[in-house]
Amino acid sequence: MTETEFNTLVDGMLLTIERALEACGLDLEFETTNGILEIEFQSGTKAIINRQTPNREIWVAARSGGFHFRRQGDLWIDTRSGKSLLELIEDVVSQQAGARANLRF
Repeated sequence: MTETEFNTLVDGMLLTIERALEACGLDLEFETTNGILEIEFQSGTKAIINRQTPNREIWVAARSGGFHFRRQGDLWIDTRSGKSLLELIEDVVSQQAGARANLRF
């Protein structure tokens, strides 16, 4: 995958996550700056989603740990657990918000 293709895919994924966060109804703030999506929760904790262009990965830093995702087919899959990025984001948001997040991707 070229750098341009990678960046296009990541930009689309970040937008998908932003839209789901907007619609979820939970009390949280988020902002994307320079390809980094930062989510801040009422508890003061944060989750950060960013691109790692040299590795062609998306990295997530959350209270529950750090995660690296590579593209496999149409999905971004965690290199250790095999969980999809969207599954993990829903889990992270639920854990850090203290309420079940029903994110619609």
